[in-house]
Amino acid sequence: MVPALTAQDDARYRGVSFWHDTVPDDLTPRAPLAGDEDADVAIIGAGLTGLWTAWYLLERDPSLRIVLLEREIAGFGASGRNGGWCSALFPRSTASLERAHGLDAALAMRRAMIGTVDEVGRVTESLGLDIDYVKGGTLAFTPTAVQRRAAEVEAAEAARYGVDTVELLPHASFDPNCARVHPAKLVRGLARAVEARGARIAEGTEVVGYGPRAVRTARGTVRAPHVVVATEGYGASLRETHRRVLPLYSLMIATEPLPDALWDEIGIAHGQTFTDYRHLLVYGQRTADNRFAFGGRGARYHWGSAIREGYDRVPAVFEHLRGTLRAMFPAIGDVAVTHTWGGPLGVPRDWHASSGLDPATGIAWAGGYVGDGLSTTNLAGRTLADLLTRADTELVRLPWVGHRSPDWEPEPLRFLGANAGLVAMTAADAEERLTGRASIAARLMGPLTGH
Repeated sequence: MVPALTAQDDARYRGVSFWHDTVPDDLTPRAPLAGDEDADVAIIGAGLTGLWTAWYLLERDPSLRIVLLEREIAGFGASGRNGGWCSALFPRSTASLERAHGLDAALAMRRAMIGTVDEVGRVTESLGLDIDYVKGGTLAFTPTAVQRRAAEVEAAEAARYGVDTVELLPHASFDPNCARVHPAKLVRGLARAVEARGARIAEGTEVVGYGPRAVRTARGTVRAPHVVVATEGYGASLRETHRRVLPLYSLMIATEPLPDALWDEIGIAHGQTFTDYRHLLVYGQRTADNRFAFGGRGARYHWGSAIREGYDRVPAVFEHLRGTLRAMFPAIGDVAVTHTWGGPLGVPRDWHASSGLDPATGIAWAGGYVGDGLSTTNLAGRTLADLLTRADTELVRLPWVGHRSPDWEPEPLRFLGANAGLVAMTAADAEERLTGRASIAARLMGPLTGH
């Protein structure tokens, strides 16, 4: 017997991240699956991909019997732990999409992503969900000459395609197509809304495998004409998707609240997110209660695509993040860090997010967001709902629909390659600091990382 989860687990889940600690929601797990069951759609994973898919499916057909199967609680994974960027970012650049799919397809994908930022705001407002949504855009700081040149290249590319808008400011670039959100408020609120529409979320229910028209769990089998795989980085834990996605860890810190006057000095307004043009990505936001929520890459990939709770917290990476934040904004001084956390995101071999449906098996999927999933999951939900209801729409013709990334190599090649990429990006930043020129290492890595 698998032990039932209890109210005591609320405290455990509060410790997952700053977002979980501050979400005004009961984190006591919902009832698990009680045994074998029939449904119209079985969704593996109650993160944003699964929840948005259920939401839009029920909007199209309220009679559908939908069951979402979740090992932990809704929003336990990346959907509830991320940086809170509801952005128009897609893992592949516009130029890369053009090379792979043609100009019209690339521009259609960009328009869809830009529209998705507003769609998230529209739906959550209509539901009365307070998710701290403010569309303040993204500041990308340019502290060095080489980063300034990178911003100029990005702005010129945006102008050439004529869809995105990138404005050059004295010490940064500005992209208006991003909203600041509290991710746990979003995913937990959406879970309640999906339940109110009639879907059922079975928490504490570990999926052990799936196939055409069936999902096997530790508590029983759900039989359904359609199965939706919405596992993102956790797909590496299932035999069926073990090599389709690589779980790459991203870690975050949150500081104590800072006074408005200090934020004015720093130059980040409410609703704004921020980054810069270094190669080892960093990202942050000014939270609704005036904290820095700041994260970045730098944690290594673990052998065999292992996912462990202990990997969420790496003291050396947290210290690096704190030092990086202070270097970016010296005015913060020795501000206290109140929360540290992390988790895996999903990386496909070609860094190309995808969605689709196999009509022969009834299996649908979406994922491979490489950290750009908070908004892309909404586009995924609308797209999968159209595919599953056989709607002929512009969404089902977007270039990510039906895309199949190659599998990751077996070990030890996967381990060596993934961690070599981390070393290369670290070296690229060091190379640019020393030479003042664009990194050769980064240019060589570009085709492997979506550029």
